[in-house]
Amino acid sequence: MAAAAGDGGGEPVHEERGAPGDGSTSGADSLDRLYPAVGATRPPRKRTTSQCKSEPPLLRTSKRTIYTAGRPPWYNEHGTQSKEAFVIGLGGGSASGKTTVARMIIEALDVPWVVLLSMDSFYKVLTKQQQEKAASNDFNFDHPDAFDFDLIVSTLKKLKQGKSVTIPIYDFTSHSRKKEWKTLYGANVIIFEGIMAFADKELLELLDMKIFVDTDSDIRLVRRLRRDIGERGRDIEGVIKQYNKFVKPAFDQYIQPTMRLADIVVPRGSGNTVAIDLIVQHVHSQLEERKLRWDMAALASAHQCHPLPRTLSVLKSTPQVRGMHTIIRDKETSRDEFIFYSKRLMRLLIEHALSFLPFQSCTVQTPQGEDYEGRSYSGKQITGVSILRAGETMEPALRAVCKDVRIGTILIQTNSNTGEPELHYLRLPKDISEDHVILMDCTVSTGAAAMMAVRVLLDHDVPEDKIFLLSLLMAEMGVHSVAYAFPQVKIITTAVDKKVNNLFRIIPGIGNFGDRYFGTDAPPDWSDDTLDT
Repeated sequence: MAAAAGDGGGEPVHEERGAPGDGSTSGADSLDRLYPAVGATRPPRKRTTSQCKSEPPLLRTSKRTIYTAGRPPWYNEHGTQSKEAFVIGLGGGSASGKTTVARMIIEALDVPWVVLLSMDSFYKVLTKQQQEKAASNDFNFDHPDAFDFDLIVSTLKKLKQGKSVTIPIYDFTSHSRKKEWKTLYGANVIIFEGIMAFADKELLELLDMKIFVDTDSDIRLVRRLRRDIGERGRDIEGVIKQYNKFVKPAFDQYIQPTMRLADIVVPRGSGNTVAIDLIVQHVHSQLEERKLRWDMAALASAHQCHPLPRTLSVLKSTPQVRGMHTIIRDKETSRDEFIFYSKRLMRLLIEHALSFLPFQSCTVQTPQGEDYEGRSYSGKQITGVSILRAGETMEPALRAVCKDVRIGTILIQTNSNTGEPELHYLRLPKDISEDHVILMDCTVSTGAAAMMAVRVLLDHDVPEDKIFLLSLLMAEMGVHSVAYAFPQVKIITTAVDKKVNNLFRIIPGIGNFGDRYFGTDAPPDWSDDTLDT
């Protein structure tokens, strides 16, 4: 994530610029063509993870652990985002201390979910000829055309909307992108840093706050020498050659003039704690105004007295099904009996759910040589996704009836201090967007976790009408919440209870399914919403 000017890639903002790599600093690169005129009026801004193999990056501070991979922001009872994230742009010269300032801001903000995005990840892919120039320190990585601004803008837009994005990983030694990309989510705060952070009009519109880190040129040169020699395997002659030929001219022509676009200039970089404190105070006030909170009360009252939605299918309550419910709802039922009859219900539920998959007519020949007019699954593949921890108990039943089914997992838990659902872990199979997805959770009371899980699948481009939410027991409130937010999601369960109490427990309910199944002890104030919502 370190901010490194001098190695990168992107689309040209204007065709009239000098070509990247030639060291051109012609008048055609007029800043008036790159940036809005000072004082110019603009229309008001609207404020508003492929297989996920990487573990969430962590920033451990003296106060808390901060997840810098982000998470989807909160969604209201309509399944839409309440507010867009607050985006901070950090500009400045090469080795000016942008990343250090960013980390100081993150630690001082003391919010748990932050995305730190470096412009270094968005250098263009070089041609063979450009690679040869780069190897001899003759390629201009500090020209605006060296960065993929189209990808930067589209990535920031998706992050700001809370969607998942994949970020390229740049190898500074080979001057190329690595094959693997990393997955990030939007968050409360997104910090975007880079030498050309203010060098594109569309990019500027996405920044809610612009900060320029102003550090003396001699200090920046010393830092660059240490970094490029120590971390990137460069020799001192090559670093100085690149600095004099490209880095310094680019700073004078493209970077320093953008200081006038900044809302705040931070002289001396990370040493200016007064400026950083002021920045943090402003961001806190903006977050408070946006009130990024999950409104449980609105969720609870939004759909009272409404008829159950047509997208809901409840397994027929035969004497057998009702008998199994009687056993697993009984507080005196032993753990072995609870597990046995829960598994039977899960198998019936999944068999019932599979009947809603698309099938097409087909003809096969029997061993007697006769044709049989039958049906075959017309989709590409079926993937099961369990909401941990209770949802994973449904995986064996799905595997038993779906040969070679792929399995993914999502961990969503409720924050005990705020009552908000939080995404903590995600592992999804590759190309899940082409599959029918069976989303599994054993109980759904408010629908908070289920709604966030559906949002995660949608963020991974799974079509809404290909998502099936399966649960052994649901409350009417959870059914309405999910169905209203996502009207194309098929909701399938074995029973629906009418009430949820003031602690958001299903009434009459089944108890804490995970604790009863795994034999763990629930805390005195346990809630269905804590793990299984």
